[in-house]
Amino acid sequence: MDTATGAGNTSGNITLGAGTGVVRGVLFDIDDTLVDLEFSMTSALRDVSEHLLPGLDEAGWEKFGRIFTHETTHFYDRYLAGEITFNEQRLLRGRAALGYFGVELADGEQAHHWVSSYASRQHGYIRAFDDVGPLLDALDAAGIPYGAVSNNVHDYQRVKLDAAGLDRIAVLVGTDTVGVAKPDPAIYLEGVRRIGTGPGQTLYVGDNRLLDAEGSTAAGLLGVWLNRGGEPAPDFRGREVGSLLELLELLA
Repeated sequence: MDTATGAGNTSGNITLGAGTGVVRGVLFDIDDTLVDLEFSMTSALRDVSEHLLPGLDEAGWEKFGRIFTHETTHFYDRYLAGEITFNEQRLLRGRAALGYFGVELADGEQAHHWVSSYASRQHGYIRAFDDVGPLLDALDAAGIPYGAVSNNVHDYQRVKLDAAGLDRIAVLVGTDTVGVAKPDPAIYLEGVRRIGTGPGQTLYVGDNRLLDAEGSTAAGLLGVWLNRGGEPAPDFRGREVGSLLELLELLA
């Protein structure tokens, strides 16, 4: 397989710095790391909920989006644990956000229509962050293989990557690939195996400090926290970048 598809050739390397050795491969989280999931979610949410929340001001929409994207992730955890389906966690998050503003999403046709409309609208808003293309170009040019490891199922994330114009990321490991989710070491190590490197030679980059940076590091990889928003974490002692463009400096 050629390096333009992000797999196979391990001839390149990155010098990461003292004490870390040479990096021969890179794995990425997908949502809010490569793909601006929050933008697609909040944009679709507003489209399908404006008729239920007429007159809601911008501060209200911001709160509505935050509840759905950040304050109801325990429902997504229940999905990962196999307790509910993907659409059920989505509906529960929508009900929680709407309920905050006193709107009840009824069972039956209304709930089904809301979930299906949201799903179709969200797909249309999927986009990659601006710093993704330049980094992948540099990795391709350097002959460094890369791939993605995600806490969602393979086929759903494959569609997402392709919709974002990231079809060159050929290696993709989902929760259904090995039957576990992050931070189980097996899911990161399967990504390492598929790009043909070793754990200690592989960067893992993601926006979730616990699941991505610390989880991958515990599995033996070189975890990097992508902290786009500058979230304070004074106790974090790992590697941290504010943009994927900072990783380009390693390829200079």
